[in-house]
Amino acid sequence: IQAGNVSHALGLSREFLLYDPSNQRVLRNVVKYEELLEKGAGWQWGAMVPTPPLSPLSCPPWSSLSSQSAPEHLPHLVCSYETNGSPYLLLQPAKKEMVQTRPYVALYHDFISDAEAETIKGLAGPWLQRSVVASGEKQQKAEYRISKSAWLKDTADPVVRALEQRIGAVTGLDLRPPYAEYLQVVNYGLGGHYEPHFDHATSRKSPLYRMKSGNRIATVMIYLSAVEAGGSTAFISANFSVPVVKVRGVPALFW
Repeated sequence: IQAGNVSHALGLSREFLLYDPSNQRVLRNVVKYEELLEKGAGWQWGAMVPTPPLSPLSCPPWSSLSSQSAPEHLPHLVCSYETNGSPYLLLQPAKKEMVQTRPYVALYHDFISDAEAETIKGLAGPWLQRSVVASGEKQQKAEYRISKSAWLKDTADPVVRALEQRIGAVTGLDLRPPYAEYLQVVNYGLGGHYEPHFDHATSRKSPLYRMKSGNRIATVMIYLSAVEAGGSTAFISANFSVPVVKVRGVPALFW
């Protein structure tokens, strides 16, 4: 329900009642979800919001979000070839799909090759450990973040160095230390997840500030592998999500 999929939440709640028919909380949820579907409304952190219409599309063949998206997803979709004023992108512009403007979310198709993705996964594999979250001034494991992760410096391999150069070119951001963190590689395994959270620190006590780089202002996330189900990145307060979309090469999401 937090991801905006009311019909799926209703189906799961009805299935739950098969095993626990007297559960009052789930019974109330079923009634609430049925009312939401009848009114044709989306769901945004406990408040009903109108589902925005999907605007007309004129996207190249490398775009596949337009054919996969339900009307409640990606209402401001626009595609373009971008150089961002960078000589690095003159001969091979970035394939940019504008997902949302507020908040700013862009999907870059064919961002890295399959071979580069396999290299990155191979480099990170031996270093994967249970992911942690910021807790006050410390970092600790948490049940709401189920994954393993590893950090790669740009000196680990030329592929990592080239990737950071590409990210800097498309975003216009300075990735030199200490302005950006190292590349974090995450493996969610089967059924892994990260519940709703902020990427940036919400307290001055956060470990982020010990790195002398200040708070996070942007994130680039690369979908290193396709999945048969799930895998979407949900922007809860904005009431939309971006699925794992793979046409050619490996996509990256920037927000």
